[in-house]
Amino acid sequence: MLENLTKSFTSVLDRFKGTGKLSAADIEAGLREVRRALLEADVNFKVARDFSKAVGDQLLEEGKLKGITGGQQVVGIFQQELTKLMESDVPALPKNPGHPMVLLLAGLQGAGKTTTASKLALWMRTRQNRRVLLAACDLQRPGAVDQLVTLGKQLDIDVHAEDPTQKGVDPVGVAKRALKKAKEGNYDALIVDSAGRLHIDDSLMEEISAVHKTVKPDATYLVLDSMTGQDAVESAQSFSATLDIHGVILTKIDGDTRGGAALSVRQVTGKPISFLGVGEKSADLEEFDASRVAGRILDMGDVVGLVEKAQEAFDEEQQAVDYERMMKGKFTMQDLLDQFRMVKKMGSMKKLMGMMPGMGKMSGLLESVDDSQFGRMEAIILSMTPAERLHPEILDGKRRRRIARGSGVEVSDVNRLYKSFQQMQKQMKAMKKMMSGGRSKKRMLKQLGTSGKLPNMPGYK
Repeated sequence: MLENLTKSFTSVLDRFKGTGKLSAADIEAGLREVRRALLEADVNFKVARDFSKAVGDQLLEEGKLKGITGGQQVVGIFQQELTKLMESDVPALPKNPGHPMVLLLAGLQGAGKTTTASKLALWMRTRQNRRVLLAACDLQRPGAVDQLVTLGKQLDIDVHAEDPTQKGVDPVGVAKRALKKAKEGNYDALIVDSAGRLHIDDSLMEEISAVHKTVKPDATYLVLDSMTGQDAVESAQSFSATLDIHGVILTKIDGDTRGGAALSVRQVTGKPISFLGVGEKSADLEEFDASRVAGRILDMGDVVGLVEKAQEAFDEEQQAVDYERMMKGKFTMQDLLDQFRMVKKMGSMKKLMGMMPGMGKMSGLLESVDDSQFGRMEAIILSMTPAERLHPEILDGKRRRRIARGSGVEVSDVNRLYKSFQQMQKQMKAMKKMMSGGRSKKRMLKQLGTSGKLPNMPGYK
């Protein structure tokens, strides 16, 4: 996410860190690079200029007061100003809404409104335990109604949909009947998916305005494709002139290496970013947090976000049982399979590693992460019999050849997984001895191996 911007900022910050006391000339030279990086990231030129000036003023003031040197103070100032650039005190969801809460999604065709509607419904159900009804009011794009119905079935979320080919069916009527259904069905929220166009025109605005007038939403969100950069910001300005926009939902942020929309939209339009679409999966929607995004741009990671993902995937009772079994030396292939599945719930390994501090400088490592390897390992274990998973020591050559055929891999892949499993077992036993016998860390590392490093698990090229 925003890789190019991260690389540029990291380069600038390394320059500041590499100096002693910062002079005015050092600061100006660094800020020229900052402006260039922002413009290359398709950030609005006024935003780039104002941000650079704000950072420069802060650095010069700190220098007068404390004789600032390159280092963490500089990083702190950059994070502070980046956060100011994007933050807002407007909540992601409206305060004191009616019942049901009515949310209207607007935006151009291709921005991802329909998918975002289903993601937002899932987010509200899982995070806030709200019962949500989706309204399929995009009658212009072929297949939009069917798409929302399909997504609703997949996520077990109710959808109010009508056949757009039937006489008398129009967006305003569908919205009106959906609202009635939401009230009578005692739903907590109604999310209305409106029609988009390839570009903004009068008929689009008239239709959305009519739907808006009918459902009287507690909040209207503008869905923007972050990969379109300044085009997204211009679209936001046009929609804001017609609709009372509560906030912006930026989609495809995981594919946006530049970051122009994320850094520009708040300052140019005055509208806050409420949510980020961070992937293709239905659960890949995050409430926007300016300080955390600023930290990721500056390669400081997003440890809070990483912990949240772990908590969502973490089954506390099951993990307590697994821990006890591991400490007794009963770690099996079935346990390994359960761990793989828990990690998969958290998302792709590349995305998770990208949330760790300092990973911007290790782009080569991130590129080498191959999530398909975890799928192959899972297939290997699933091709084992229950007895083989619980007692992997019985895996002789004949069994391994059968498992390889069943999982579509080479026998060498089965051997590699088994060797990694044995190394993990060895570590578990060493840890148990250390915890029970009070041995030193040095002794434990010696038991784990000459270097004390983790075993070479498959998952990296």
